[in-house]
Amino acid sequence: MENPITEPQPLAPVFSPDQIRTETSNFFRKVYAWMACGLLISAATAYWVASTPSLLELILGNRLVFYGLLIGELVLVFTLVAMIKKIPASLAIVLFVLYCVVTGLTLSVIFLVFQLSSIVSIFWITAGMFASMSLFGFLTKRDLTSLGHVLIMGLFGIIIAMVANFFLHSAQLDYILSAIGVVVFTGLTAYDTQKIKNTNVIGNEGTEEDTKEAIIGALTLYLDFVNLFLDLLRLFGRRR
Repeated sequence: MENPITEPQPLAPVFSPDQIRTETSNFFRKVYAWMACGLLISAATAYWVASTPSLLELILGNRLVFYGLLIGELVLVFTLVAMIKKIPASLAIVLFVLYCVVTGLTLSVIFLVFQLSSIVSIFWITAGMFASMSLFGFLTKRDLTSLGHVLIMGLFGIIIAMVANFFLHSAQLDYILSAIGVVVFTGLTAYDTQKIKNTNVIGNEGTEEDTKEAIIGALTLYLDFVNLFLDLLRLFGRRR
């Protein structure tokens, strides 16, 4: 009995270190560009709403509308993450932009609670912290996976405590959760940056998949930035 002939398997592409570094750098430029675009959209939307009394009354004067927007944020995030492999890159971009707009609508409340100068200063402090930790996550050779798992568990704990505090209305607990949130999202910035770097597919630059990877990476870091900003604002922001 003759042995069946085995078809030769194609060899996996081999990339030089220079090619990997170049493509990774190009990819992160897209990630940060989309993230910055998302932050700009949210900031512009929030300021526009805060400057338009009729919109402000519609969103903040009606609990159903405000909580509907919060639910809409969650739906958009879960839809984008769950469907990213099945949808075209153009739809991923639309969902990301739409999410940033909806987030901006809900963030408009900060202009009523905090002084504008305080919001601006806290934003730049957040930007500095974010940039430092993201750079650390990008450059470090240490595996941050175990740290990331702890931080994610801490994030779930914060979410559960926030739901409980929704009924307790404890200002002290809110302060404590904000302080813990600063630690968690500072660490997650480094962890998520490293994770995005490690999961980036080398060799697909310029493809639809590359664009979708950049959008998901931008969304992840956008969430880290916004949550870090809000926690710092609750801790150190000057109220009206």
